[in-house]
Amino acid sequence: MRTFAMTAGLLLAMTLPCQAGQIYKWVDAQGVTHFDAQPPQGVASTVITLPKNPQGASRTPSPDKPDTQQQVMDNQAKQQVARQEAERKRFCTQARASLAQLQNNPRLSENTEKGTRRLTEEQRQQRIVETQKAIDNHCR
Repeated sequence: MRTFAMTAGLLLAMTLPCQAGQIYKWVDAQGVTHFDAQPPQGVASTVITLPKNPQGASRTPSPDKPDTQQQVMDNQAKQQVARQEAERKRFCTQARASLAQLQNNPRLSENTEKGTRRLTEEQRQQRIVETQKAIDNHCR
């Protein structure tokens, strides 16, 4: 079993360099640059050779030196998610308070441009349904 695993690992390690084929670069009639593993038909193309990693320069960040730009982007994303979550919580709190107000007070009024007017029972029920839908959609 151990011999099989070592043989399979060795074969896999030998095939990896073979998989790195050539990359072709060309510009089409509209001026758009393309890259592909296959050369284009009837268009002049350039073969691109990828440089080997110099000693000490790895493409993946080492665990002791994390990528600072990635950390900055991660922190910004976390802050944005936190702001959105706080905004959602404020909305839910306000929507639940409005729903309680609508359900507990049959005599509600609203301010309009012409002054204050009283809500009819149908309007109150419609607002209860709308507020409940908003809570169901946005609040957990």
